[in-house]
Parts: sequence; structure tokens; C-alpha cells
Amino acid sequence: MEIVQQLSQVQLLNQFWLLMAFVIPMVILSRMVVAGSRFSPILVIVIFGLGLGFVMVEMGIATPGLPEFPLVDFMSRTTIIALVVSFFVGGQELRKILSKQALDVKDIVVPSKEEMFLGTGRTQFIFILRSFFLLVGLEGFFRMMIQPGTAEGIMLYYPILALIGLAASFLLIDHKAQIDDKQVYMRKGLIETVILLAILFISYAIAMLVQPVIALPQIFFAMIVSSALGAIFQNWTYGPTVRALLFAGIPVVLAANFMVGGSRISDAFAIEGMNSVLFYGFFGQLFWMFGGIALLMWFARTAHIRNLAPGMAGSLSHSGLTGACTAGDFGKVAAKRAPIMINIPFFGHIFVFSILAVSADNGALWIWPTAIIVLVGLTLTFLALKNLRAANGEDFKEVKALMQFSFGWQMMAVFGGLVLLSFSTIAFDYSAMAQSSAISHFGLFAAIQGGMFGTEASLLIPLIFSMPFLVHPIVFYMFGKALDNNGEMPRVPVYAMALIGVLGVSFAILGV
Repeated sequence: MEIVQQLSQVQLLNQFWLLMAFVIPMVILSRMVVAGSRFSPILVIVIFGLGLGFVMVEMGIATPGLPEFPLVDFMSRTTIIALVVSFFVGGQELRKILSKQALDVKDIVVPSKEEMFLGTGRTQFIFILRSFFLLVGLEGFFRMMIQPGTAEGIMLYYPILALIGLAASFLLIDHKAQIDDKQVYMRKGLIETVILLAILFISYAIAMLVQPVIALPQIFFAMIVSSALGAIFQNWTYGPTVRALLFAGIPVVLAANFMVGGSRISDAFAIEGMNSVLFYGFFGQLFWMFGGIALLMWFARTAHIRNLAPGMAGSLSHSGLTGACTAGDFGKVAAKRAPIMINIPFFGHIFVFSILAVSADNGALWIWPTAIIVLVGLTLTFLALKNLRAANGEDFKEVKALMQFSFGWQMMAVFGGLVLLSFSTIAFDYSAMAQSSAISHFGLFAAIQGGMFGTEASLLIPLIFSMPFLVHPIVFYMFGKALDNNGEMPRVPVYAMALIGVLGVSFAILGV
């Protein structure tokens, strides 16, 4: 019998502590490595995660996919929970922008200045721990309630995981942080946790309801519901649940994902056609990222990261930049704008996932609707560049133009990329993985991970998605240089990277 089927309660606890030992130190070490620099910790998590997963397989400790460590895969599939919080915050900020309200809201918490580890303060450490337990608890409770039939294997222990995760997360509040009203703060955390669960169940129910008509993934409906709630409760000040997941949710999820991806490195390269997928993903990252930045620089005449960072995070639904922006790595303005830009493209995902669902059933891209969307994306991108150029630094005008750019360039990147890949010999399900990795698109990643393109794609996507993160040293180096230069991104290197991306993508498509 497989180890998953042999789990006892003691073994489950061992697995739990192992998961904690894998993920938490990885996140803290990543922050330690980049402490004092302009790089994002996510960059280091990529290297640590891939390396750890690869070494575990090569040393015979585990096999590809890490079935010997089922809770690692369990944690890797909590992507949607981390994203729901960003959608909620994005809904809030979007409502404030559209109603022309001030973005600044009085905070009810002042983090402790005490440093627990190099690069990680005491309150930040508590947020990391709380995120870990929240993700385990929420996912455990959700799976416990929706699991069909008789429970077996790890499913038997979902109630225990839910109890441990939710109970521990409720206790993890930094008593040294300055909190205006501790009772209110704790109640906010409880309310946020309950609402997160409600969003998961509602989005899942809707996805199941419409599945016979169109196979839209759960993440799409989760985005709609959470964004709407954010817009309704635009003055909600965050409790410990939202704060923790905003700060550390994405890094924790990615740490587990990259471990799973790293464990499949050896096997993946043996799959026919995989080299082209990885090649496109790597150079596509340069093409779509620096190509978009080059457009903003050349036509919109803006090189400041207050525009570039949230604009590219939103337009590509880019997991790395999203995590860096929401964590405040690129400044307060970028941190406030990023959730808005992340949300905007998701309103177009009704078209994205509708067309992809039909295409997945047909095994090929649905061309005519795709061509129309590419044209719409091109038009919106043109308008965005024009409006951003005329914004003259005004916050409202810049945000409005970036919203247009996020939507337009997203349509160009997702569907334009799939159109380009349709001219290659890459199978459609592999094309979806390639495009998801080329733009580090969290929405597509979550959809593929959820089985939209079949089991094989679901198993391979952690690796495919992680490989272009090796480009991120360049991405974050450029943003780091911008921070050192009063926020202004160097222009010539950006144009050079965009050109290299064009050449690499061309070679991948032509099979050179």
C-alpha cells in the first residue's frame, strides 16, 4: 500500500511538522538572503523550492510528485485561498478609486519593530506562521466538506488538519504589536476566516452548477465573489487573517508548489515536446514582461515603478510581482495599486476561461473568438498608453490608465501568446501550460492545477510554472535598480531584454 494509505495519526503529525519544517524556514531564509537588497524573497523561494524537491528525488528520499509527503501537495493546492484575499483587497481599492475616495485608511495595528530573524520582524514572523496554519486549516475544512463518498487515505485526516490549522491560526497574534482594540482585532480575524470559507464554498457550488454548460474554474467565481465583497465593504480595516495572507500567503503557497515542481525536473525533461514548452516559458517571460515595460516606457513615457510594478503584476497576473507588490517590496503606492490591477483582468476571464474551456474540449484553440479578443486587447493597450502619457503624474488618471493597460495587455498576452503557440507543433494542453508559465499567470496556473486541461497538465504545471521564475533574478534586479534610482527603471536594458525575448519566443515556436 502507498504511504498515503498507511497514515496513522502519529504519521500525520510527523507529516505536518515536516511540511512546516520545509515551508516556514524556506520563507524566512528567503527573506534573510534578500535582506538589505532590492530583490524579492520569492526569487529565493524559487531556487530553494526547486532545489529541495530535486535533491529529495535524486537522493531517493522521495519520488516525482512527492507522494511520500502528501501534505506538501496538499499545501501546494491552496493557491485559490491566497488569491481570494488579493481579490478582496482589489475590490476595496477599485471601489475607492472609482468613487474618487482617498486611498489612505487609518490603520488599527502598528507592527512590532523587534526583529526575530534577519529581514523578518516579529509581527511578520507571526504573519508567516498564521498564513501557514490558515492555509492548512481552510483547505482541510473545505476538502472535508466537499469530499465525495467514503473517506480514505489522507482524506480521513482532513478534520484534524482543519482543527489544528484554524485553532492555531486564531491563537497566533503578536502581543507586542500595538493594536488599538485587541478584541475587535481578534473578532475581525474570526470574521475574515469565516468569510474566506464562505467564498470557497459559494465559488465551488457555482462552478459545479454551471459545469454542464461551461467548465469555468472555481477561481473565476471566487474572484467575482471576493471582489464584490471588497467593493461593498470598502472601509473594512484588515484583521489578522487578511493581513497574514496578504503578507505571506503567496510565498507559502509557492514554496510548496516549487518543491513539487522540483521533484519532477528529471522526469519532465524526458517528455517529448517538453523542451519547447520550457524554452517558450523562459523566453516568453522576457518577451511579455519586458515587452510590456518597453511599451510603457516608449509610448507612455513612464519608467517609474509606481506604474511599472502594479501595471505588469496586473496585466500578466504575475505571481512573482504580485507577491512582491502586496508585500510592499516596491513601495506603498505600488502596494496599493497592485490589488486593483490584479483584479481588473479577471473581469475578462469570463472570455478567457470560456474560450479555453471550449478549446480544451476540442483539443485546439478556438480561433475566431480568440482573434476578436486579441483585437480588443490591442485597442485597450493603445488607449492605455495614450492616457498614461497624458496623466502627468495624477494618481486617478494613472490608475485609470493602468487599469486599461492591465486588461488590454492581459488579453494580448494570454490570447496573443496562444495564437503564437498555435503555429507551433506544441499540443494545446502543453500550450496552455507554456503560456501560463511565460507570464507567471496565477489564474491560468490555478485553473490548470484544478484539472481544466487534464490530469497530466495538473501534475506538470508546478514544474512548468516554476522554471521561468529563473528569469526573475533579471526582473527583480531591474526593479531593484529602479528603486536605487528614485524609482526610475533603466531604459536600455529593458529594450535589450525585450529583444532577446522576441528572438527566444520565435525560436521556440519555430522549433529551432
